[in-house]
Amino acid sequence: MVVVGVADGDTVTVLDRERRAQSRVRLSAIDTPERGQPWGTRARQALADKVFRRDVRVASEGEDRYGRVLGRLYVGNRDINREMVREGHAWVYRRYSLDAGLLEDERVAREGRRGLWSLPGSETVPPWEWRGTRRPGAREAEQHAVAIGPSLPPTCRTKTACREMSSCEEARFFLVQCGLTRLDGDGDGVPCERLCR
Repeated sequence: MVVVGVADGDTVTVLDRERRAQSRVRLSAIDTPERGQPWGTRARQALADKVFRRDVRVASEGEDRYGRVLGRLYVGNRDINREMVREGHAWVYRRYSLDAGLLEDERVAREGRRGLWSLPGSETVPPWEWRGTRRPGAREAEQHAVAIGPSLPPTCRTKTACREMSSCEEARFFLVQCGLTRLDGDGDGVPCERLCR
């Protein structure tokens, strides 16, 4: 398989040359900053530098609720999921990881102030908490985020679905600036496909 697309720091598209089929792969056990979140672009670039247009092996662990393959990604013998954590581009996704070695890698990266750990503490909000502040009705998560980082702009709380958007530009604003990833259901970076053709 070869990586033909990198959506963010923990999601790639691979092409199976034999079957001539593409599939999306979500790197398991890790979570990287989202687009619009501090270090999100750098995490995506770090992953792209490691895997884009390279032959990879996916050790599948099933599928997620979005139909993406969940798994460990390898280039030769290199465990890319682990490298992303070691270099400070990703958190261990505690809810979905039982790998104590990954937690140790994260601790070492944090203590060494590698990657995202070099940012001020207010900017190192775990992605699962950051996403929670972007969902309507997530008041508790938002109040927690205010205590540890910048709060969500009031504009971002006004709309939550494609049917509420009046233009492609508005949909892009809510996707990029507000982190409203539900507007990009297929993860291709284009929100509200009917508006943004």
